[in-house]
Amino acid sequence: MTNPLLEEHLLPPFSSIKADQVVPAIEQRLNQNRERINQLLAELKGTTPSWDSLVAPIEQWDDELSKAWSPVGHLNGVLNTDELRDAYNACLPLLSQYSTEMGQNRDLFDAYQALRNSDEFGTLSTAQQTTIEHALRDFRLSGVDLEGDKKARYGEIKQRLSELTSKFGENVLDATQAWSKEIDDPALLAGLPESAVGLLAQLAGEEGKYKVTLDFPSYLPIMTYADSRELRQEVYTAFVTRASEQGPNAGEFDNSTNMEEILALRYELAQLLGFDNYAEYSVATKMAGNAEEVIDFLNDLAAKARPQALREFEELEQFARDEYQVIKLEPWDVTYYAEKLRQSRYSISQEDIRPYLPIDTVVKGMFETVARLYGIEFEEQTGFDTYHPDVRFFHVLKDGKQIAAFYLDLYAREKKRGGAWMDDCRIRRQTVDGVQLPVAYLVCNFSPAVGDTPALLTHDELTTLFHEFGHGLHHMLTQIDVGAVSGINGVAWDAVELPSQFLENWCYEPEALAFISGRFEADDNHQQGEPLPQELLDKLLAAKNFQSAMMMMRQLEFALFDFRMHREYSRENPITPDQILSQVRDQVTVVPVVEFNRFQHSFSHIFAGGYAAGYYSYKWAEVLSADAFSKFEEDGIFNRDTGLSFLNEILSQGGSREASELFENFRGRQPSVEPLLRHSGIELEEIA
Repeated sequence: MTNPLLEEHLLPPFSSIKADQVVPAIEQRLNQNRERINQLLAELKGTTPSWDSLVAPIEQWDDELSKAWSPVGHLNGVLNTDELRDAYNACLPLLSQYSTEMGQNRDLFDAYQALRNSDEFGTLSTAQQTTIEHALRDFRLSGVDLEGDKKARYGEIKQRLSELTSKFGENVLDATQAWSKEIDDPALLAGLPESAVGLLAQLAGEEGKYKVTLDFPSYLPIMTYADSRELRQEVYTAFVTRASEQGPNAGEFDNSTNMEEILALRYELAQLLGFDNYAEYSVATKMAGNAEEVIDFLNDLAAKARPQALREFEELEQFARDEYQVIKLEPWDVTYYAEKLRQSRYSISQEDIRPYLPIDTVVKGMFETVARLYGIEFEEQTGFDTYHPDVRFFHVLKDGKQIAAFYLDLYAREKKRGGAWMDDCRIRRQTVDGVQLPVAYLVCNFSPAVGDTPALLTHDELTTLFHEFGHGLHHMLTQIDVGAVSGINGVAWDAVELPSQFLENWCYEPEALAFISGRFEADDNHQQGEPLPQELLDKLLAAKNFQSAMMMMRQLEFALFDFRMHREYSRENPITPDQILSQVRDQVTVVPVVEFNRFQHSFSHIFAGGYAAGYYSYKWAEVLSADAFSKFEEDGIFNRDTGLSFLNEILSQGGSREASELFENFRGRQPSVEPLLRHSGIELEEIA
């Protein structure tokens, strides 16, 4: 019986993949690669390696492994089953062990070093040279210089961390899915917009019933619009205690010990490699120079934004007190009364915008935005192999020729991880048969269509879609043919958010919203209606920076918590996440916090994703993206020359050059924080 994960496919054969095929396929690929690399090193012995004799074949073998593993990892996130989860987890230690073996293979390191020292190195392309330099750096960060017990311990730590971080994410998913509330009295849902009530009825699947879950399309409308304070408190409590020792499912999916062990192992790993702490280890591959620079950056932004954030919260308290006689705002009140204040001040809510953002119109408008900037086109495909009926598939074309493709998976559903993300399915690379085109997965968790009404986005969801598409463009528009530095590969993590946050800016531009939006009318055969009217547009733009300083302080809270925790934890000072979070909140938090809040127990970005001691990257890259967009503000938001400059200097270059060099090539200078503060509505007199 053939195994589709071991066959050559242009695209993943999703419909043919079975859980029991995963482990055999990955084991075979890993063992085959081990044999190939041992044979390659034997053949190279006594010779000077070349790019073609060393790096090219290893890139090919790595890509074969990636093609087997990528669809498995993707399905584990978007169509989770017990069987697939077990198979996925069984592979993690195998992949971790293989990665450690390769990273600590002294003969392989020596071969790369010999190539680096050879005459050929100077004749290689910049992308090839960067690939070799990155490889040598990563060998050292993998412990190639370690000896004996230390080398073995490194492997043990990496394997255990892969298990713990996967378990952390599983606990968050399971805890999110485990809680729901059935409602049969519609009066309890007073205040909710019709779209949200329809979704809750659809989730219940039974006439006269409504179901509230902790998935964001259900959770957020409750917190924003539900008049029932008791309902808001109940849902809030369930949400902020997920995967912890608190709340309605206390202890059932508790991540407390996982976090403690992850922290301890990360510290030990950093120490093994000669770093003072995990934060220093993390920064070694990033744009920031050192940990002190990151802390200074975050503290500086906090100092600039906090005075305005305090004023914003005082205004909210005053409004709730004067208009609704609420003496004390609790955490489950903040979003609700903030929405009331927004509507009072600007006469606009997300629900006012939603009818103008039907998903098909938005997607078409997003494509038009990018077409005007970069001269590319998109063609939707049918008849492709898929894993769910909701999934769409597109080709990306330039001058009529396909240059990339992507899957678009937009809606929340059971057994699908929350949040939004982009991941690579295929990377652009030179093969013996030509250039392999990049393919991306773009995943969101929007509210699906309800009855005959198509999915209608809020403006927040619009910016989320543009954000993930920005990541996708970074991956798909690369012109680099070396896999290790094409697309998002090899890009410093604190610069990888630049293209995504950059594209969000067009969601606020009247010239773009004219074709991104179009009112849905139930009787118009889904034809695009009038765009967002000027009156609503003016209100949207006026409200753009509503409570922006409060939002900035919230992101800085996350970033400081993450970075300080990984910087200050040590064997002598085994500080807990709770302790650090308490200290950070004393410094930056302006909204009320309840003792039982356990947000850290579901902070998957840093405990289950790639953002450990790196969450600051969002703000770091936001400085870059705001400054990059300011160039378009100067030249015109659809200036083709400026668009092509961004494409050629940043998007197409992948990780082939340092992020700072690419930015300066585009902007003509080093980045400035001023555009971020201006775009965020942080009053500049506060920074005097």
